[in-house]
Parts: sequence; C-alpha cells; structure tokens
Amino acid sequence: MQEEKDMTKKEACECENEACEEKAEEVVETDDSEEKEVKEEKSDDKKTLKFSKKKRIEELEEEVAKLKEEVAASKNAYFKAYADAENLKKRLQNEAANVKKYRIQSFATEVLPVLDNLERALQVKVEDENVKTYVKGFEMIYQQLVHILETEGVKEIDALDKPFDPNYHQALMQEAKEGVESGMVIEVLQKGYMLKDRVLRATLVKVSE
Repeated sequence: MQEEKDMTKKEACECENEACEEKAEEVVETDDSEEKEVKEEKSDDKKTLKFSKKKRIEELEEEVAKLKEEVAASKNAYFKAYADAENLKKRLQNEAANVKKYRIQSFATEVLPVLDNLERALQVKVEDENVKTYVKGFEMIYQQLVHILETEGVKEIDALDKPFDPNYHQALMQEAKEGVESGMVIEVLQKGYMLKDRVLRATLVKVSE
C-alpha cells in the first residue's frame, strides 16, 4: 500500500515536471515570437525611415534642379535686358550724333534753291555800271552763303567730266559727244551737294552716249 502511494507521488511529480517543461517551452516559444516580432518591427521602421530619407533626398534634388533652372532663366533675362539696354544706349548715342552731325540738313535743303537762283542771276551779263555795282553786292552775299554752308559741311559735288555715278548723279539727258567716251558727265544741269558724307542733293547731269 505504501509502495502504491509512493508510485502515485512519483507519477504526480513526473507529470508536474512535464507540465513545467511544456510551460517553459511555451514561454520560450512566446519570447522567441515576441523577439521576432520586435525585430520585424525594427526592420520595418528602418525600411520606412530609409524610404523616407530617399524620398526627401529626391524632393530636395528636384527643388535644387528647379532653383538652378530659375537662376539660369534669371541670368538669361538679366543679360538680355543688359544687352537691350546697351543697344538702346548705343542707338540713342548714334541718333544724337547724327542729329548733331546733320542738324543743318533741313535748313541747307531749303537754302539750296536760293543759292541756285543767285548763281543764275550772276550768270547774266550786264553792261550798266550801276547794275554791276549791285551784281558785286550779290556776289559777296553768294560767297558768304557758300562759305557758311561749307563751314557746316555742305560742299558741291564735283561732277563735270567725271564718270557717271548713280550714287551722286542723276542723268536727265544723254548726248553723243565727239572725243568723249560713253558714260561721262558732259554737262551739269543743276549742282549737287554733299552734307559731310551724305548726299544732300544729287547732281542733275547730261551724260555722253
């Protein structure tokens, strides 16, 4: 009877030990599972952080590229505006220089017909001494006017016996002349004038055939 009790106690102990071992194994398995889950969570956090950093870097790179484009566009706009301003400045300076250089053009153009009329009047031959006195006065006025125009850069175009040049001459007539080659100015019908380097009025001429 005593032996049966001892066996029962022994079996009970063994059962308790097995239960403890099983419980311990369950605890170990639970701990391993929790540790695995923690590791997986940490791994996921690292992946998320890495992806977030990568995305932020891409966003910053895009922003830098956009800013570079804006800077380049601003530089181009600045250089274009600067070039336009310089061109405008040069154009205005040239226009001012031309205005100063050719300031007498309108006046000279109006005066030339007066000069023509004086020349025609002086070509008339007179015998009366009293009239000759007036003619001398007109000659002085004519010479003064020519001098004033020359001082301002207005000069007569030398055309007679020169080759015809359409840049300076305007042919009204053609005529064959013995001993003269074709295309020569054989007569000046109306004097032409230059204002410095600009044709103020072309010379009206007769040209040899």
